[in-house]
Amino acid sequence: MSSNQALQRVRHLFRADKGGHTGSLDPLATGLLPVCFGEATKIAGGLLGARKAYTTVARLGQVTDTDDADGQILRERPVPPLRIETIDAALRQLTGRIAQRPPIYSALKRGGEPLYAKARRGEVVDVEARPVDVHAFELQSAADLLDGVLDPGGAPQLRLHVECGSGTYVRSLVRDLGELLGCGAHVAELRRLWVDPFRDPRMWTLEDLQALAARSERGLEACLLEIEAGMLAWPAVHVDGRQAARLQNGQDVPGPFTPVGEVAVFGPGGLAEGLGQVTAEGRLKAQRMFRRAGAAESGATGG
Repeated sequence: MSSNQALQRVRHLFRADKGGHTGSLDPLATGLLPVCFGEATKIAGGLLGARKAYTTVARLGQVTDTDDADGQILRERPVPPLRIETIDAALRQLTGRIAQRPPIYSALKRGGEPLYAKARRGEVVDVEARPVDVHAFELQSAADLLDGVLDPGGAPQLRLHVECGSGTYVRSLVRDLGELLGCGAHVAELRRLWVDPFRDPRMWTLEDLQALAARSERGLEACLLEIEAGMLAWPAVHVDGRQAARLQNGQDVPGPFTPVGEVAVFGPGGLAEGLGQVTAEGRLKAQRMFRRAGAAESGATGG
């Protein structure tokens, strides 16, 4: 099931007119897919750029055309004796602000068409490297690679923890790690653990939600988070009732307000009014305001 298919099925369960998710998961991936309904779709785009965390299993010795287990094997190489120190040194080279070449099988578009569509037709796809932020790339376990001793008959795998910014492909990180280790690698498993600001999410499977929907609409709606929960990803600006009314009418509010840039606007009682923009002069401009301040149309998190 694609991320969009998951979204549409959940949107149908909640009978929401509008819905959006905050970043696609690869087809083989599991884990957190935050989805937004109604007015909360206005913050979905901003959450696309949020920091994310994953756990992944790297299968060493095999390179695939998709950089994961869904693809065709292009090359196989023996896995050399590896020490934990060698693996950690390679991981450090892929941490921080790095230049990364996205997979050719990705949803990135060129000429209005996803790269994966071109790749599936057999076209040669040359993908340029681009800067991404990798906040953490760490070894969690190497059960079958212990100080250079490979378990005979075992699949040489590494379990890794990744924290990264927008636009980072874990598949590319694992591919590049395999090259640094001299044997190649691809993603065998991938799970998204959290997306800012949902660091400790309560996740619901589609089956969970279907069961709740079959019992009661009220029980299903209890899964929704208030829209304010998603606003924690932005710096907060608080306004009074008069200022909130001006913003809702599309009028600027003189400040000074801080910080400069996109902010979450909260009105009386701490209710979310929408997203605003603070100018260099400290004025607050309306950007994407909600139709009803404090409306409980919000995002649900699914796993």
